[in-house]
Amino acid sequence: MLELKNITKEYPNGDSVVHALDKVSVCFRENEFVSVLGPSGCGKTTLLNIIGGLDRYSEGDLCINGVSTKKYHDRDWDSYRNHSIGFVFQSYNLIPHQSVLANVELALTLSGVSKKERRARAVAVLEKVGLGDQLHKRPNQMSGGQMQRVAIARALINDPAILLADEPTGALDSESSLQVMELLKEVAKDRLVIMVTHNPEIAEKYSTRIIRLRDGRITDDTMPYDGSDVAPTPEKKKRERKPSMSFFTALSLSFNNLMTKKARTILIAFAGSIGIIGIALILSMSNGIQQLIDRMEQETLSSYPLTLEKSTIDLSSMMSQNREPAADIERDNDHIYSVNVMSTMMDTMIQGSKVNNLSEFKHYIESGQSGLEELTSDISYTYSTPLNIYRTDTEHGTLQVNPNQIFAEIGMGQVTQNSGSAIPGSYMQTTMDVWVQMNSNEALLDSQYDIVAGRMPESYNEVVLIVDENNQVTDFTLYSLGLLDPEELKDALTQAAKGEEASLDTSTHVYSNDELIGLKFKLLTNTDLFVKEGDVWLDKSEDQAYMTSILNASEDITIVGIIRPAEGATTSTSNGVIGYRADLMTHLIEKVNTSPIVLEQKANPDTDVFTGLPFEAQEASASYTMVELEAYIAALPQEQQTELMGYVEQMRMSGMDDDSIA
Repeated sequence: MLELKNITKEYPNGDSVVHALDKVSVCFRENEFVSVLGPSGCGKTTLLNIIGGLDRYSEGDLCINGVSTKKYHDRDWDSYRNHSIGFVFQSYNLIPHQSVLANVELALTLSGVSKKERRARAVAVLEKVGLGDQLHKRPNQMSGGQMQRVAIARALINDPAILLADEPTGALDSESSLQVMELLKEVAKDRLVIMVTHNPEIAEKYSTRIIRLRDGRITDDTMPYDGSDVAPTPEKKKRERKPSMSFFTALSLSFNNLMTKKARTILIAFAGSIGIIGIALILSMSNGIQQLIDRMEQETLSSYPLTLEKSTIDLSSMMSQNREPAADIERDNDHIYSVNVMSTMMDTMIQGSKVNNLSEFKHYIESGQSGLEELTSDISYTYSTPLNIYRTDTEHGTLQVNPNQIFAEIGMGQVTQNSGSAIPGSYMQTTMDVWVQMNSNEALLDSQYDIVAGRMPESYNEVVLIVDENNQVTDFTLYSLGLLDPEELKDALTQAAKGEEASLDTSTHVYSNDELIGLKFKLLTNTDLFVKEGDVWLDKSEDQAYMTSILNASEDITIVGIIRPAEGATTSTSNGVIGYRADLMTHLIEKVNTSPIVLEQKANPDTDVFTGLPFEAQEASASYTMVELEAYIAALPQEQQTELMGYVEQMRMSGMDDDSIA
């Protein structure tokens, strides 16, 4: 039983409200043919849509078999429309490219019915409406009456309890209208049929009940019904299966729809493919360009890394000094005038010299708050602590291979500008070292280098030999590492410095990988060179026996691999050198800081452990004459006098006499 209780439907219209239905109450029997009559705009179609669940009422209640629909969800309305309602429209609403049979079958696709059962039920209902011989025709091959009967068959295939017809004869001729009405009259024998029509003659002839509407209200009902003879059973709400469509059914329908409009499908696919290909190309180009930029940045910073030094000066400000002529002097072409730049340059040197607090900056980087980790591939630190590396298995005994001593021993140290000095133009003697620190970023190293033999270093006491793309190293590297006799190079360089004819072995030396991998060196700290005698620490670097003993007890540094730059890679590390890990230097610094001489100096911050004198006394000695200083030293213990008198001799050689102030 279907019942409407005070149904009101309002439509907003600007600032006003249109009442399509105004407190409509009506009850329908389970099987009757009801015609709803009334002028246009009286609410007939709105009433039909609310009964069919196509529209929602504003107020009131719609009860189905005694169950209120106020709390219906969308899923409940879907099930109600799919299983309880059949729709017949004035415009048929048939799919033109589908056959009659396919149009009728379509109503069962959401009910989860198998294809075989759908086909059988569709054929049966089409035969019932007199179209059993028209199964494979298209809608455009049929008359209006036949298409309306197809629509009725589609509405009946789910065996609905209620059939709703909106002007089913409005687009038909008289003969077709009579055929459709006879069919609806037959259908109404076992279900409720509600028809909206403008034709009172058809309503009088075929319907069993006529309801008239005007201005959204019922004005007449020829056979009213209050439902008093049917006991409401709200607790027996019909539980229908949720509408569903199988994946294969949906896929089949989609494929059939595409195949019926081949030209449109091809055009859409072509246009879509152009869009997809265009987007893919743009994304590919964008990704490729970004990778190129990242690679260029990485290679550039690998070759020319950003370096922060303890002290520096703004040279650009010195080079751009103001050289405008003074305004108080008249000038002509017969004279030359000076411009003052030196005083300005000195002011710039004083004011522009910058000293960076690298200790605090290092702490800031390692705190994780700087954000530099996201912008850099590696952060490396270099220290002023010398890395002393020796070989003890050479023909000439011990050999210091780092810092390199070849040029220093013959007085030909390479002259380079001291980049760490705050004063531009200051110079210092440096050596050509072949031991260099590598990046700490292992992924970056793997991308920059190929392994020729062995492996990459995995601990601080392991190093690699870096060769060029042709597996070559310079002969200077071989001399520096003691693989060739460094004394021959020193003699040749000494002769060349004097202008004498000198010669070296220029033949190509060949070494197997096995000869180089496993080569061992000794690590020595500066603090290992000092031995405490009495109250002072003495330098034993000239004592060959001591050096041999201490080196034999020192840690081994081993070559574990040979690597070369990868093809196309740009690196900051030169070829033909020994590459060591950054933790070798941190290990060295830790050894220095925990050595006995350093611990003693920390424990006695006011006393110089090298001289045994308080630092205040040494500062006060700056006001002594040379005679007074010698007298002061003479009063010291014998073991301290020898070394301190050496300092006095150096002072005399620098030009100081007995009357000079030391």
